[in-house]
Amino acid sequence: MLEDFIFSIYKIFMWLLPLFAIILLGRVAWIWWIHYIQEDFISGIDFVLLEIIPPREVLRSPKAMELFISNSMYLHSWKGGLEEYWQGAVWFWFSLEIVSIDGQVHFYIRTPTRVRSLIETQMYAQYPQSQVKAVEDYTLAVDEITPKSDWNAWGCELQLDKHEAFPLKTYVDFGLDKDPKEEFKVDPISPVVELFASMKKGEQMWMQIIITPMKREYRTKGTWFKTHDWITEARLQIEKLLKPYTIMREDTSHKGTYGREIRAPGFLEGTVKGVAAKTAKLGFDTGIRLMYVAKKEVFNRNQARDLRTVWRQYAKPDCNQLERKNNTQADAYGGVFLISPKTVMQLANRMFHEYRERSFFHTTMRRHVLSIDNIPWPFTSAFYPLYKPHKTYCLNVEELATLWHFPGLILKVPTLERIESKEASPPNNLPM
Repeated sequence: MLEDFIFSIYKIFMWLLPLFAIILLGRVAWIWWIHYIQEDFISGIDFVLLEIIPPREVLRSPKAMELFISNSMYLHSWKGGLEEYWQGAVWFWFSLEIVSIDGQVHFYIRTPTRVRSLIETQMYAQYPQSQVKAVEDYTLAVDEITPKSDWNAWGCELQLDKHEAFPLKTYVDFGLDKDPKEEFKVDPISPVVELFASMKKGEQMWMQIIITPMKREYRTKGTWFKTHDWITEARLQIEKLLKPYTIMREDTSHKGTYGREIRAPGFLEGTVKGVAAKTAKLGFDTGIRLMYVAKKEVFNRNQARDLRTVWRQYAKPDCNQLERKNNTQADAYGGVFLISPKTVMQLANRMFHEYRERSFFHTTMRRHVLSIDNIPWPFTSAFYPLYKPHKTYCLNVEELATLWHFPGLILKVPTLERIESKEASPPNNLPM
């Protein structure tokens, strides 16, 4: 009897095995196909690097930059089946950058050429006295980060410490939404620009914020296929946060009817309000990368420490903060053992090329396959060093405008180029 049962199970297994194999191979083929057509589509996108020279007098709050980002970069469009699964169409992404080359500070935007005119018009709409011009990619001045090259580098990515529903400290928290007088402004961009301006000859400091409209879907718990957006996910996070302080009470006026009563402590009030405020504005899928690049003879490791710590000012302890991940240093993979200087330089060279490519979305298949998430120990040694996966997260437009906007007049940095003259229309009473 037992032998017959085992034999029946064996026959069912052998019958289902080809079906499982077909499903698995079909799934792999589908992934490869989507990746191939998306890479083909992306190869046809032309990008341009625009330098934004801020006006001599920046009197407007970061709210102006918030409007600029919303109007020019939230290119939200639903793709049809033909576009998405046959043509490989993807949403455009943009890179907001602050760069110091030998202490000279620049603001850049990398954009698809098809959107260039929109970027320019919206920038002039918010900052009429600024200047927008196309420039050569500054990363091309650095060849490689190898033992034989003239350059050394350190880099890392910034990720959120907590769930993306919880916000960072924004310009509203600094009081900049109220447009205080220039001498009373506390602008979080000032320490960043000051640090970048402190670079010496042969040193460069780079920061890029790569964004695309937020479209990630989250699986709805308790269902097979239902999903929800990031705003609903934020509400679920609030419910999870308040669950210990939630009780069900029976309605005395209606027998058998229960209502939910929440008695949240006062220290959670700021957190709840912060999450609600974040979901009230447009969200962008975001990745942030930092790099310190310098000639080997002037490379100063202390600059890397300063670069990764200057972002603590955006920490909101009851909500969220930025933390470095995927850093290119000896303890990059954690654990007791440190990696060799040669491997450190290899990681730095990888990050350098990812920076140059502005890579966070639609990365190469090699990076997906040879990831530490996919290859378990002890097979990792065969592909060492493995790639560390990118993790993007949602920042709303207010957070982005806080991280990337023009400093006001209170910041006196001579190496920050500004437009020194004002443009004005001619008087209408000139003789003809």
